[in-house]
Amino acid sequence: MTGTYEGRNVVVTGGTGALGSAVVGRLLGLGASCHIPVFNADEGARFEFTGHARTHLSHGIDLTDEAAVSAFFDALPALWASVHIAGGFAMAPLADTTKDAFMGQMSMNALTCFLCSREAVKIMRRTGAQKGGRIVNVAARPGLEPRQGSGMAAYAASKAAVVAMTGALGEELASESIWVNAVAPSILDTPGNRAAMPDANHEDWPKVEEVAETIVHLASPENGAARGAVVPVYGKM
Repeated sequence: MTGTYEGRNVVVTGGTGALGSAVVGRLLGLGASCHIPVFNADEGARFEFTGHARTHLSHGIDLTDEAAVSAFFDALPALWASVHIAGGFAMAPLADTTKDAFMGQMSMNALTCFLCSREAVKIMRRTGAQKGGRIVNVAARPGLEPRQGSGMAAYAASKAAVVAMTGALGEELASESIWVNAVAPSILDTPGNRAAMPDANHEDWPKVEEVAETIVHLASPENGAARGAVVPVYGKM
């Protein structure tokens, strides 16, 4: 896939996190220019690709704010792909889940995906130097398999919305050669997850580099046919 992304602009939300950094690193290695919205200043400060010639960070972007998302995408050059990793996780029994907690999960996971997908399509239509484009969302295993969401109903519901949106948009945008797909990880092997679950079998968890490779393929021009798919990336779990 060497040089596949040469001259192409790609948005990566959540690009400074563990999975996002792996995706950005792979994209940069393939020639892409990466545009990364960040909300907190310290995200950019610790990001390993800050200062790279083809890394462009935009600070203070709240991805749940419709106007902020529109302004971010409007300022981009011609866009090839948009990868939506930003989101949040919370778990609690049903009786302990407040309305605010439920709506927070829907905002962080489903709303951000919707707003970024919508604005990405607008800019692809308006400025796309290449025919079509790619959108890759990040769902989760509980969104694809709801029984896995026991004890985290709000999170499962928000990721199920991402799954449904991916299928619907994959069909809606097919005639424009804008392929929309998603990945659905189980528990990613990250330092934070290892610290939270020290007794788990970490070797069975999917590695961020492996999931990143799947995302980068789905977002690439080499993906000439797959659309509306939600790819399970579970590792050995």
